Amino acid sequence: MIESEVNRMWLNINPRASDPIYLQIIRGIKSAVARGLLSPGEKLASVRELATELTVNHNTVARAYQELERDRVIEVIVGRGTFVSLNPIPPNYEERVIKIQNDVKTMLVEAHHLGMTAAGFLEMVRGIVEEWNVTEEVQKDDQRN
Repeated sequence: MIESEVNRMWLNINPRASDPIYLQIIRGIKSAVARGLLSPGEKLASVRELATELTVNHNTVARAYQELERDRVIEVIVGRGTFVSLNPIPPNYEERVIKIQNDVKTMLVEAHHLGMTAAGFLEMVRGIVEEWNVTEEVQKDDQRN
C-alpha cells in the first residue's frame, strides 16, 4: 500500500464543512497521532503530495503543516521530508492544559443546562473514550492488513 493510500484512511476532508480545510487537516493529523495511527518518526506526505491527493491548494496544506510544526506535532527536515515529531510536547503546554480545563468547565455548564448530572457527564465522557479506543484498534488493524 502506498503512503497516499494510507493517508486517505485517517484523513477525511469535507470541502463543504464550515471549518476551513487547513483546520480539518490539522485536526486529522493530530487525531491520527493521538490514536497511534501515525507513529513518532513516521514520514508524512510532502505538502505537494498531500495537496494533490486531497485536491486542495498546496498553500492550504503548507499552512496546516506550519501550524502543526509550531505545535511540535510534526517536524520538517529540509531535504528529508516531514515526520511525526519525536518530541510532541508543545512549547505552550501549560497554557494548552488550562485551555482544555476551561473547555471542560464550559461543557459542564452546558451539560448542567441540559439537566445532566456530573455523574452522567462523566459516564458520557467514558463512553466517548471507550469508543475512541475501539475505533483506534479497528483502524490499526485495517492498516496492518
